Parts: sequence; structure tokens; C-alpha cells
Amino acid sequence: MSAEITRTEAAGLSLLHRPGPDPALPLILLHGIGSNAESWLPLMNALPQDRALWAWNAPGYANSAPVVPRTPTPDDYAVVLERLLDALGLGRITLAGHSLGCLFSARFAARNPARVERLALMSPALGYGVTAGPLPPGVQARIDDLNALGPQDFAARRAARLVHDAANRPKVLDGVRRAMAAVDPAGYAQAVHALGAGDLLADAARLPMPVLVATGLEDVVTPPDNARRLHAALPNPIRLAEYPAAGHALPQEFPAEVAALLGETILA
Repeated sequence: MSAEITRTEAAGLSLLHRPGPDPALPLILLHGIGSNAESWLPLMNALPQDRALWAWNAPGYANSAPVVPRTPTPDDYAVVLERLLDALGLGRITLAGHSLGCLFSARFAARNPARVERLALMSPALGYGVTAGPLPPGVQARIDDLNALGPQDFAARRAARLVHDAANRPKVLDGVRRAMAAVDPAGYAQAVHALGAGDLLADAARLPMPVLVATGLEDVVTPPDNARRLHAALPNPIRLAEYPAAGHALPQEFPAEVAALLGETILA
């Protein structure tokens, strides 16, 4: 009998949780910039039942309190994750991030290497390394477009870019669109600033734990070269997994395959 996925709250964040046996290290899932915890549901339902799962709504998403700085960095989100794990009584974990969630996961792992057994980084956003001054125009455009269009129209215009062969994957596209339409403009703007400030390749060099990298070869948002550069920067890579028919929304497009990959690598 499969364990039920429930909604809960801790440390000012809203979460999805599936319980698992106490001896197994829990898996923490951090979503991307236009997503939320619900985006992980296909993968959570496909993952082995012998593992406790936690998927956060990042600060400023859904009912989660925002981070304090108006223009935060990934460090601010890593601090929130530290507080969350402490509140949940979780010491050592396995950790997986998707897209922007990779920046937050890697920063947390670099700050707390003793707490992360293994790490998975999927469809990685590398960040822009801009810690002072205005955001690059293409990054600032994310905020401007959302403010001009509103979340619903913003999602209608952007969601299909995240899904390869979107016309033939209507359920995946609908899930991506719903999550994007639910973003809060203020929380999204903070996340965009964290994307601008982040430098995943610099953090990667500081990660001693085994790290899995996965990418969709049809990803036009964070192209496969991102994943290859990340993999090359890691001191202790597990594998670079490339999926030929996948776009940016890799865990939603191929949940069973990604679950199997995680099961034989970071959850082994």
C-alpha cells in the first residue's frame, strides 16, 4: 500500500510530504522558478515507497513566507532550507533540485556538506553571477513580462517552451501551465534576483558529495550544455544522464524514468 502525499507546513513554508521508514534518509525536492511543490507530484508518485519525501513551496511561492531581502541570493534560500530541516528534525538528507532549485540545492550543499549524502541536479540553471547592479536584460524581462501580462497570460505564453513536443503531451503541459499561472509576482521577482546572483559552477566546485546531473536534450530553457559544464565542474560526479526526447520539464515529462535514475544513484 502506497503512503499518502499530504500538504503540511513548517518553518513558515508550505510543503508536500510522503512519509517513509525512519532509517532511510529523506529526499528533499526543490522546484524551479515557474513551478511549485505540485510540479513534483508525478515524480513523487513514481519514486520507491521506502523513502520519505518532502517537496517545498519555495519562499514566496504558494503559502510560503518570502525571504526577507527584496533582492535575495541563493544563500538566502539556503538559510531558509536550513531552518526548515531543523524544524522538521532532519539531519542528514538526500537532495534534488530542478532548474532554479539546482542553485538553491547546490548552495545549501556547499554550506552544509555534512548534511547532504547525495545530490541530484536536473535541468540546471547556472545563474548569472550578478551580485551588484541591475539584472541582465534577459533576466529582468522575466519580471517585466509577468508584471505586464499577469500570471495567467504569462503562463499561457511561456509554458509550452518547457515541454518538448507539448502538443502531444497535454497533461504535462497543463501541469506546467497551472504551476506557472499560480506564481506570486513578488515571490517570483525575488526568485529572479536569486537567479541573477547565482553561480552554480562556482558552487559545484565546492561539493564533496556524489552528484548526479540530468538534462533533456530538447531543453531550450536550460540547454544541455549547462548540464555538461556543470558535470565537468564537479569533484565527485555520479553520472550525466541525457534524455533525448525531454525538454526542460524533465521530471514531469519522464517521471518513471527519472524515478528509476534517482533510485539507482542518489537513493541507492
